[in-house]
Amino acid sequence: MKTMQKAAFLDRDGVINVDHGYVSSPEQFEFIEGVFEACRHLQQQGYLLIVVTNQSGIGRGYYNEQQFHVLTDWMKAQFESHGVTLTDVFFCPHHPVNAKPPYQTDCDCRKPAPGMLLQAINKYQIDPGQSLMLGDKKADMQAAQAAGVGRKVLVLSGQTLTAEDQASADEVWPSIKAALELVLN
Repeated sequence: MKTMQKAAFLDRDGVINVDHGYVSSPEQFEFIEGVFEACRHLQQQGYLLIVVTNQSGIGRGYYNEQQFHVLTDWMKAQFESHGVTLTDVFFCPHHPVNAKPPYQTDCDCRKPAPGMLLQAINKYQIDPGQSLMLGDKKADMQAAQAAGVGRKVLVLSGQTLTAEDQASADEVWPSIKAALELVLN
């Protein structure tokens, strides 16, 4: 029987990069301070690094999947150049209300649904109970809860969260950089 692994599930916009809204090119992409060090630390603690990101800009027609993949390949190369391997990137291209064909509005992958996390858990034999989710929205925490992720962390990354948002998480950190002190084996 294959040994179960643990993963750090990372939302993209607001956790890895500053959320400027519908970021679709390297010129718009601004890494959050300390993200490479934090992810290297998580990797050294034995976590697979898996990005799970809603990308409704695709469903809205603001950019296409090819542009998303070009940006994702560039982002992964930036991590590699800092000694960090992103195991995989899962994305939901669907728009929650008015999708342009072929992007339906009713899916099981758009957070707060757990679809992306469940795909990763199955693909990589991940033990969700030993894993953590780093997100900047209540929907990230809800998806993690539904997937059975053991540690749900909201990062502030510059936005204001309500008490209800914060209550959906096990912990609230100022940014992903806090992983250096708060995630230990």
